[in-house]
Amino acid sequence: MSSFSPSLAEWLPAPEPADPTAEPRLHVVCRTSAQLSAVLTSPVAVASVTLDYEDLRRYADAVETARLTPEAPPLFLATPRIQKSGEEGFFKLIARAAPDGVLIRNLGGIQWFRQEAPELTRVGDFSLNVSNPITARLFREQGLERLTLSYDLNAGQALDLLQSAPPQWFELTLHQHMPLFHMEHCVFCTFLSEGTDYTNCGRPCESQEVRLRDRVGQEHLLSADTGCRNTLFNGRAQTAARYFQPFLDSGLRDYRLELLKEDASATWKLLRIYDDLLAGRIEGDEAWSEVGAISRLGVTEGTLG
Repeated sequence: MSSFSPSLAEWLPAPEPADPTAEPRLHVVCRTSAQLSAVLTSPVAVASVTLDYEDLRRYADAVETARLTPEAPPLFLATPRIQKSGEEGFFKLIARAAPDGVLIRNLGGIQWFRQEAPELTRVGDFSLNVSNPITARLFREQGLERLTLSYDLNAGQALDLLQSAPPQWFELTLHQHMPLFHMEHCVFCTFLSEGTDYTNCGRPCESQEVRLRDRVGQEHLLSADTGCRNTLFNGRAQTAARYFQPFLDSGLRDYRLELLKEDASATWKLLRIYDDLLAGRIEGDEAWSEVGAISRLGVTEGTLG
């Protein structure tokens, strides 16, 4: 009885030389309407805007409003992080909003949008945990145009991945508040309501802001999504500015700025800083200092360090 055991080399992606003349591109994730308005009115040109709203029902109006802006960038919508059986309605809400693309965060989303909305550009988020070239190839074969580099990689490991797979497959989160954990338990419903679930809790998550204080006194923002699941975001911003040049030299051209609760003023400042960094007008250390000046808690390199 014969067996088939392909070698590792057969699974590795074929080389695809990166275009050394391509300019780096900035993609922005907005979580509030004020941030979206700030990005659309900023002089900084961005390659795409992704909306990651707590209430997916707001997506359609947001897309329609954004497209009224002359020369609006492509608009993407983010899926929930968790997709349970019977929750395909979330994906339908996204598709009906008629975006240009979708930021996919789970395997169910890959399958649904491949079958039901193949015309949309699909980008894989960090939660798909793309940390090696074989995983990258498998997801690319499922129709994902770009893949967010896994947050489990440090800078050296990420650069190794970019040498073993085409760098044009990937996107690096250059700035974010790292999501610390995601849970089914809803703190808003438990502590700010007499109800038991979304049918009777009064939706305090839509009007109240909750921050959890850790043992050293740092406060971390809690956010609820459409499925009433809560994500805790690190109160301290994380930036990869100091590693930008090695990533650029590797051929990586797509970089993401993720906003959390920044107001319009902070949004404009961050856009300018990262636009200057990508354009070569400032270096990584200067960008680090400027971003740190915006955040009252300073910044960290996070897992990349």
